[in-house]
Amino acid sequence: MQKAVLVVEDEALIRFVAVDVLEDDGYVVYEAGSVLEAVGILSSRKIDVVFTDVDMPGGLTGVDLAKLVADVYPEIGILVTSGRYHAGPDVLPAGARFLPKPYDLGLLWSHVRELMPRGASCRAGRSS
Repeated sequence: MQKAVLVVEDEALIRFVAVDVLEDDGYVVYEAGSVLEAVGILSSRKIDVVFTDVDMPGGLTGVDLAKLVADVYPEIGILVTSGRYHAGPDVLPAGARFLPKPYDLGLLWSHVRELMPRGASCRAGRSS
């Protein structure tokens, strides 16, 4: 079974690039432009990793989403990104990772791969 990533990013171009690189590596990728949209996807799809920006529209942040995912869906890997803030272990739930913007697409892929549950169905490697 293919593994799924939820990319939560309000900047369409940045979201498109992240989705593209993850799809190219064999993941099923869902997109959300807000935390509320992401919650809807989480409740209706099997997601293995959430990749979210901190700054999101609508009053809820990516950190809020990360905490919700950790509480409600503890089996889902969490990767948080931001170009303005550094969300360290004192802010993020246990096991979540932080990737500062601008990020290297190879690092994005590497973090997602490491956060995937064992037995993930995706390509074995990536050349970046």
